[in-house]
Amino acid sequence: MDRAHHLPAAPVLDIQAVHKTYRLGAHTVPALRGVNLQLQPGELLALTGPSGSGKSTLLNLAGLIDAPDAGRILLQGADVTHLDEAAANRLRQQAIGFIFQGFNLVPVMTVAENVDYPLFIAGVPPAERRQRVAEMLRAVGLHDHAAHRPDALSGGQRQRVAIARALVKHPALVIADEPTASLDSHTADQVLDLMRAQGHARQAAFLIATHDARLLRRCDRVLALCDGVVTTAAAEEAMA
Repeated sequence: MDRAHHLPAAPVLDIQAVHKTYRLGAHTVPALRGVNLQLQPGELLALTGPSGSGKSTLLNLAGLIDAPDAGRILLQGADVTHLDEAAANRLRQQAIGFIFQGFNLVPVMTVAENVDYPLFIAGVPPAERRQRVAEMLRAVGLHDHAAHRPDALSGGQRQRVAIARALVKHPALVIADEPTASLDSHTADQVLDLMRAQGHARQAAFLIATHDARLLRRCDRVLALCDGVVTTAAAEEAMA
């Protein structure tokens, strides 16, 4: 069910007929079977489905953490299906942001240092890093908390730090794994509003794995997986 308006034609992410299987001892387990997905700039696409449906595998493929057995993955028009680890790591640093359910903030770093870390790793000059961190913390409403450590923040504030860290390097693609799962209803709504506003403002495409019905209803599209296959009926049910 599509609620995006006038999206550009060129996709940020184009996953074409991917298959992925895993070996468990003597057994072969199919995780994805011929999945197709296109994600446009500024679009929020939700992945839903039961445990074991293939959501985590699809996130790993999109994030260049794993490679498919068959099919192709294009990121901003470039074929990234079988990059070596060094090339995949460089592309993750440059073009992909990650938001995790457990925030994954470094507890001994301040808020500003956590947001700065991807820029430091990418070798961005210090003056530009300071400017981009300050700009991003203002965008997520945490400029006054720049010197605080994560343990001094609420859950919603920590997730906002995680969103700022994901977006500070101006990624084309943001991958979010259950970003509202540990948040109360009001805080989850704030996080959803922030992701949508920042996605549209920066034309970042969001691929979001979630069971949160509120998030599903507010994303531009929902892709439902079951046993490694996209199921239209399940997507309609999730949006109901």
